[in-house]
Amino acid sequence: MSEFKLPDVGEGLTEAEIVTWKVSVGDQIKVNDIIVDIETAKSIVELPSPYEGTVEALLVDEGQTVDVGTPIIRIASGDEPGSSEGPHLPEAMTAGEFAAAGDLVPEPVATPAIKAKEERQSVLVGYGPRATSTKRRARKGAVASVDTEKVPQRSIRALAKPPVRKLAKDLGIDLDSVPAQGDIITRADVEAFAGLRSVQPATLPTSASTSLEDQRIPIKGVRKMTAEAMVSSAFTAPHVTEWVTVDVSRTMELVAQLKTDDRFAGVRVSPLLIVARAVCLAMRRTPELNATWDDAAQEIVLKGAVNLGVAAATPRGLVVPNIVGADSMTMPELAQAFADLIATARDGKTQPAQMSGGSFTITNIGVFGIDAGTPILNPGESGILAVGAINKRPWVGDDDEIVARWVTTLALSFDHRVVDGEQGSRFLADVAAILRDPALALTF
Repeated sequence: MSEFKLPDVGEGLTEAEIVTWKVSVGDQIKVNDIIVDIETAKSIVELPSPYEGTVEALLVDEGQTVDVGTPIIRIASGDEPGSSEGPHLPEAMTAGEFAAAGDLVPEPVATPAIKAKEERQSVLVGYGPRATSTKRRARKGAVASVDTEKVPQRSIRALAKPPVRKLAKDLGIDLDSVPAQGDIITRADVEAFAGLRSVQPATLPTSASTSLEDQRIPIKGVRKMTAEAMVSSAFTAPHVTEWVTVDVSRTMELVAQLKTDDRFAGVRVSPLLIVARAVCLAMRRTPELNATWDDAAQEIVLKGAVNLGVAAATPRGLVVPNIVGADSMTMPELAQAFADLIATARDGKTQPAQMSGGSFTITNIGVFGIDAGTPILNPGESGILAVGAINKRPWVGDDDEIVARWVTTLALSFDHRVVDGEQGSRFLADVAAILRDPALALTF
């Protein structure tokens, strides 16, 4: 018998929340099968099993937060009663090696149900891709087959993916009561049911007033970490913010040209790519924006490489993964890195290591139609640039004629302990100059 303890899947993380179990008591599992989704202070992580055997007990409930080192599952190995397969331990496995799984997980029921075959694709370093299936051990007194016509309505539940189960749980909805359009309960089914449930009954007097109950959202995981980091940053680093409004029409022309370039085939080219390149170039003249304040050593540390963070909004909160060595990349390489980073963040697959070691951050608030803001520094960084909406505005040209141009506003916040006003202003002016005329990049 083996107990799998919650590992430290990041850098010094101390706790995690059990989000969704991918296995149940009685399941036969193999090494590297995904057994649970956990939420750390930085991301959602899928944990593979280091053991092979039969699941004897799930020691932690979904939604519960436990410390690293806490036993979360008990597995009976193959040499123990109730299992026909011998124990199989991986030759090597680290906490950062995780697989992807998209199984449909049925809501547990007490009545017999038709079993659906589940198939996972696990990719773990040293083992390669393989298809496995999770088999449930026959329970005492279980019925071998079920005549669906004789089973009362709702005795068989439709399948639901883990995120849908989590949504229903958060809304206090029993999946058994949710009508499904097909064999699988979808997010839309749950949301539609929640909307119908909240409708005021027609039998109430017309004079009766309706009131919505307060909703309490637990502060944990990514949101908790973000809140603590922002409070720490706001009350530790003295922030200064400067703005500049710039004509970026030539940058927009360059973006249109790059979209037709074969070297950028398959990746999305946006103005943010040019902004990132401009930031890296401007740091050559003002490296203080790529630095950190070491209070313990009483030193300013100028970073050797630009690890460019990109703020990404996800359903579980704000994450800031970074592109390591962005300043040494070619434009096509930087474009691909952007595409990979954003896709991973939106899928909730960003790993803790990808959000550590950033040295400067870009946040694109323009995607929400916002012109400018005062961004807060990520702890340990001395600069963050907010890019506002890029839209056509009246602009006075060099010949004093008013014309329609593509215009945006850039807002730079910096740590005034590391960066003084002259340095911050020069950096922001350099970024603006490159966006105004990308050809200037050749002079940096």
